[in-house]
This record gives sequence, structure tokens and C-alpha cells, in this order.
Amino acid sequence: MKRLNLVVLASGRGSNFKAIQANIDAGRLSAEIKLVLSDHLNAPVLTLANQAQVPALALAPADYADRAGFDAALLAEICKVDCDLIVLAGYMRVLGEAFIEAAPAPIINIHPSLLPSFPGLHAQGQAVAYGVKVSGCTVHLVNHILDGGAIIAQRAVPVLPGDDEDALAARILPVEHELYSDVIQKIAEGKIRLTGQTVTILG
Repeated sequence: MKRLNLVVLASGRGSNFKAIQANIDAGRLSAEIKLVLSDHLNAPVLTLANQAQVPALALAPADYADRAGFDAALLAEICKVDCDLIVLAGYMRVLGEAFIEAAPAPIINIHPSLLPSFPGLHAQGQAVAYGVKVSGCTVHLVNHILDGGAIIAQRAVPVLPGDDEDALAARILPVEHELYSDVIQKIAEGKIRLTGQTVTILG
């Protein structure tokens, strides 16, 4: 079984990073996080990475003339390490098309809705406002369309009477943690193949 080398991009608290690293440490996930990159200098995920002895670096978008310049710097850091999979874990910047095309490995993201429903920000709030009875989370390939890449896996979560955005988000989050690691493990086992923008499920 291949041991996947991961680069994690995260903007905030790092709960998905923490869950992935915990599964690696417990021997449930055949992977190693080679680098954590953030677009926020004080993101809590950087502290979590340091505690886990995972290399971590923050790049400030304000230091670059435009998104293309920032993306190029981000890509340069990724290319310094051996990377099989780029994992977006609460990364809140839209990646440019040039970055996606030049990336040295497939890029995956997890989104807190059952795509294609409710893409973008506040997906849980969108679900509550629309009145759906089931929401959930989706792992998908990243392409130039926001939350529009090929779907890899989904898991459903009920929307309960009286839910608000925060309540639904809290119910979805632990399911995100489980699903993301499950998908990464299946990629390591060869049960999921990512080729360009094509997903092949083999088991």
C-alpha cells in the first residue's frame, strides 16, 4: 500500500488537519503530512502543526501584488516537498486556474453540504434557510469552478427541527473528519483513483 505524502492548505482552526494527523498517528491512515500552508499568519492550524512536529508555513496575501503572485509563491513551496495529494482543509481562498493546472498532485477539498447543492460560503446556513431535511458533506476534486469539481464521496447528515447554521455545522463537522480520512485512505489503497479531473472508484 502506498504511503501518501500530503500537503495541507488551511486558513483557520485546523480541525480537519487535526483529525487527519490523529488518524495517521493512530495507524488508521497510510499517509504523512509533509507540509501545512496557511494564508493567515496567526492561524491556529499553524500551532497545531508545530505541536505535531509537522512543517508549517504561512504566506500573507498582502505581500503579493495579486492572486497570481500569491498562488505562484504557494505553488513554489509545495514543489519543494514530495507531494502525492494536496488537501484543502478549511482553506478559504479560491485557487487560480493557473495554480490548479500547474499543481504537482491532485487537489481535493471537503465542503459542508451535499454538492451540487449549496456551494460557497455558509453552506449550512443555506441548507437551513432552504428547509432541506438532509444535508451532509462532500469530498471533491478542485477545479476552476467554486466547489464544482468531480465528486469523490459524500455522507449524509440529518437536518433537525430547530436547527440553525451553527447547530447543523456542529453535526456535520465530525462527519467531515471521518469522511476526509476515509477518502484519503482509499486513495492510498488504490480504491479511488484521481486522474486529471476524473474520479474512478474501484472499491
